[in-house]
Amino acid sequence: MSDTMHCPKCESEFTYAQDDLMVCSQCFYEWDPAEGELSDKILDINGNELQNGDSVIVMKDLPVKGAPKPVKAGTKVKNIRLRPDSDHNIDCKIDGFGAMALKSEFVKKA
Repeated sequence: MSDTMHCPKCESEFTYAQDDLMVCSQCFYEWDPAEGELSDKILDINGNELQNGDSVIVMKDLPVKGAPKPVKAGTKVKNIRLRPDSDHNIDCKIDGFGAMALKSEFVKKA
């Protein structure tokens, strides 16, 4: 029987212990096995927790399929909605683009 733990973020079986933490070799997520399950917190690029209704700033030019131009870095997005069950975990409306979904790893809290 194996003593390895599955990553709570990506479910990979390729994890290893480092100091008091467990580390996933696939997504590089680190967690303390003594703390229990992964929480449903959604964090921005700086590690700040995001909430429904927050405003965020896009940190990188993001190409949009079917659009002639990308969403430019520095674009402010107001009144976001969080979707913790999805890869693109932020729903929002961006002026000039309409409704879309963003990944929290490309935004910072305004």
